[in-house]
Amino acid sequence: MDLFDFNENEERAKPLAERMRANTLKEFVGQGHIVAEGSLLRRAISLDRLGSCIFWGPPGCGKTTLANIIAAQTNGEFIKLNAVNAGVADVKKAVEKARDNLKMFNKRTYLMLDECHRFNKTQSDSLLPAIEQGTIVFIGSTTENPYASMTPAIVSRCRVFEFKRLSTDDLKGALLRALSDKRKGLGAYSAEVDKDALDHIAVTAGGDLRTAYNALELAVLTTPPQADGKIHVTLSDAEQSIQRKALSYNEDLYYDILSAFCKSLRGSDANAALYYAMRLIEGGCDPLLVFRRLIAHSSEDVGMADPQALVVAVSALTAFQNMGYPEGLLPLTEAIIYVCEAEKSNSVVMAMDGARSDAVKNRDDNIPAYLRDSSFGSKEMKAQSRKYLYPHEFGGWVEQQYLPDSLKGREYYVPNDRGYEREVKNIRKRKGKE
Repeated sequence: MDLFDFNENEERAKPLAERMRANTLKEFVGQGHIVAEGSLLRRAISLDRLGSCIFWGPPGCGKTTLANIIAAQTNGEFIKLNAVNAGVADVKKAVEKARDNLKMFNKRTYLMLDECHRFNKTQSDSLLPAIEQGTIVFIGSTTENPYASMTPAIVSRCRVFEFKRLSTDDLKGALLRALSDKRKGLGAYSAEVDKDALDHIAVTAGGDLRTAYNALELAVLTTPPQADGKIHVTLSDAEQSIQRKALSYNEDLYYDILSAFCKSLRGSDANAALYYAMRLIEGGCDPLLVFRRLIAHSSEDVGMADPQALVVAVSALTAFQNMGYPEGLLPLTEAIIYVCEAEKSNSVVMAMDGARSDAVKNRDDNIPAYLRDSSFGSKEMKAQSRKYLYPHEFGGWVEQQYLPDSLKGREYYVPNDRGYEREVKNIRKRKGKE
């Protein structure tokens, strides 16, 4: 066996998801909103002028793949670290190498950091000067919201690109290419995959291309060939490979049942809501989807009429995640009943919509002077801050303007006379707010 054969065998031993990883932007799957022709990111990559950035999105949507494409197309050095096992010493070593590359060869260094949300403040601080000075071009990859999980100083110096879950059509297209590709894919197996089997893998993967590739590869490799030597993958094979049954209803009926479930919650019919929830789950729907809708409706349709509804719904989700299926259906059932039987109010969603609308259409940054942060302000600012009325010195509440002048008197939250909101109205009256 020569060296070429060895390398070929090593390549074939890699998982399908790794073998099919895109090497160029032309092969890249999905994320058209950030890599389409003429987009900022695509122009920056083609001109080798990409600045520090963070790729944020769910697993299997192409974050690492795009970073590798950038590495292949740039003339600079590319260093890859994982925040799970990289320490301050690794960062300093990478920065030192980047500084040498810049001084000696006028070459840029790209530092790709997987799971960058796992970096603590000390690790982040060791990286910050290099990003600020342009010594390195930082490319972070994370499944967590960087604005909440990362050091603000790092985020503020990076352009954040949000990746979306891949569409079902994106996944199906990628799977079909893998089936026909004889060099990197499964083309050598002459596998035939039934349409409903391919659809099931694409839908059930939930926008995660890695999951879809793994399921397809497992289905093909574990299905015995027929008499003619061809491999025929059925829906049953697909179900086993991705460990989830196909829905026992078509897509239209699925959305009809989901809609009926939501409207039954809103309509306070616990019997109907329970039936539709179990119909969804027994038909093959992920129970977590039912939980997501339940939690949303506990705020959207119950809201301040009974704030405990949200607590019960979230607690039920936690219980389900700890107990598993089927025992976890018990807290789900309890939460559905609670949300249905609770008093209803849409004041929360109305307040959210009103505030969001003004935040977008009527932005006013002229915050009243006495509300601003005067910690490092001028004497005039400090004098203004002393005009702030501290509510606790007035029994917990005092009349004071908080909104900017252009929004003075605007009301987003208007309680009704149902459930706990009756008490909210009484509290307001006692304060003299109504």
